[in-house]
Amino acid sequence: MGSKIYVGGLPYAATEQQLSDLFGQHGGVASARIITDKFTGQSRGFGFVEMASDAEAQAAITALNGSQMGGRTLTVNEARPQEPRSGGGGGRGGFGGGGGNKRDRW
Repeated sequence: MGSKIYVGGLPYAATEQQLSDLFGQHGGVASARIITDKFTGQSRGFGFVEMASDAEAQAAITALNGSQMGGRTLTVNEARPQEPRSGGGGGRGGFGGGGGNKRDRW
C-alpha cells in the first residue's frame, strides 16, 4: 500500500488547505492537491493526498471514506498509478488543401 490517496466527491469550493487540514487529523500530510480544469481553473471535484507513512494513509482512508465534506460524500481510497495514455490525436485527413473551385478573379 502506498501513501498516496485518491479523494473523490470533493466540494467544488474546497481548497488544498482544507483538504490538508482534514487529512492532517489522521497523520502527517506530505502534500494535498486538488485537480482543476486546465481551461477554466475550476475544481474537478477530486484530488490526491500524500501521507507521511503507509499506516497514516490507511488510518485516513478508514476514517474518511464515506464521510461528508461540504454536503458531499467523500470517496477515499489508495491512489492507483496513472494509466499510460495512447497516442491519440490522429491526422486531419481530408481537410484543407485548396485548389478546385476557387473564384480568384479579382
